[in-house]
Amino acid sequence: MTLTFPKAHGGLKLSRRKLIKAGGAAAGVALGTGLGRYVQAQSSEPIRIGFQVHRTGIGASYGKWYEKTTTAAASLINEMGGINGRQVEIVAEDDGTDPGRGAEVVEKFATQHKCDVGFGTLFSHVVMGSAPRAGELKLPYYVVSEGHHVASGALNRYTFQPGITDVKSQVISLAPWIAKNVGKKVTMIYPDFAFGHDHRDYFSAAIKAQGGDVIQLIPIPPTESSFTKYFPQIPAETEVIYHVMVGPAVLTFVKELGEHFGSSHPALFGFVDSLEAVDFKSPGLEFLEGSYLWEAYPRFAGAAPSAHDTFYRSKVGVDAMGASISDAADISTFSHMFGCWETLFVIKKAMEASGYKGPDDKGKLIEATEAMTDLAEGNEHPQGSKVFNGRIHQSFGHQNITQVKGGVADVVYRTTIEEGLYEPEADYTGMAL
Repeated sequence: MTLTFPKAHGGLKLSRRKLIKAGGAAAGVALGTGLGRYVQAQSSEPIRIGFQVHRTGIGASYGKWYEKTTTAAASLINEMGGINGRQVEIVAEDDGTDPGRGAEVVEKFATQHKCDVGFGTLFSHVVMGSAPRAGELKLPYYVVSEGHHVASGALNRYTFQPGITDVKSQVISLAPWIAKNVGKKVTMIYPDFAFGHDHRDYFSAAIKAQGGDVIQLIPIPPTESSFTKYFPQIPAETEVIYHVMVGPAVLTFVKELGEHFGSSHPALFGFVDSLEAVDFKSPGLEFLEGSYLWEAYPRFAGAAPSAHDTFYRSKVGVDAMGASISDAADISTFSHMFGCWETLFVIKKAMEASGYKGPDDKGKLIEATEAMTDLAEGNEHPQGSKVFNGRIHQSFGHQNITQVKGGVADVVYRTTIEEGLYEPEADYTGMAL
């Protein structure tokens, strides 16, 4: 671990080992938590952002890339001068993709690490287990999850989702295209927890509004390792298999689905969650040819990427094919990890707008975040422009439908922001701070 001190102090870098050798007490540095503290003589301490990361558990493949992206964004922010003249320190804690541990991590951020905000939680059941504690501790908590839990009003005034869209918005915008171009009789295969339930509930309603119907629901435990036994439940009259799976067995799921159907199968529309961190050219995935995917941020850069897409990929270490620039076999979770990048820049913007100086300004930070509206596409928001609704603490943005051809997914339709808008179901701004 290396601590980078502000430029005013010569940009000094000290490794953990060197600090320990120097004598933590004498140097005014406390390393008991493994985080490092700035000496009291310095002009200011860093902004501490508690990063709740899924390093282990079913979210580990995402956690790995969420961490890479977070590190890259924080480094860029520090190169830009930090936030309000203070450097950013990322304080990472593994929650094991577990809601109970998640709540414990949030408490550590607030009481032990003295973090200014919490950030980065992905899996929806972990968000649901963690956010209430953040509210109790009055810790501003910025999640990167996609679940509808924030926008539904089920959480609290301290919880936000500004850097990524939610499932309800996604499926509302996609359903008309699916009904028109893929089919109307749908079998849904989804993970049996909060995120999957959002898909079940909101896509079922959205496709019905287009004259379609979900004729079979197949919930699967998120820790399942073999899926063949579920596929006989798919009715013969199915026109579209809508699949959205997560966890370490996603490759097995997609392979076994192909083995079950062979070359003759209903049309496939999947959320790329079923294929995140998976090479589309992996043996056994040939049957995906011609199928459609939802992607928030297309993995493949295409023939004419934007300047900000190229910039973002270079910073997070991902090539034009969505793989690590240092290992082509290491496939990123590209359609989700951008949310960490964009959320950190939202935090930066809100802290600067509120003149945030410390814990006493948390109320101002909440109000500044709620006051945001338009987030312009660019280096800070490379996935695309967004509209933030401060009443429900949720951003709305563009979605992409891609089609798999030759092991690459090309964009065939990009929604407008307006296609994913819905009436707010809550108003957090009326809650006490």
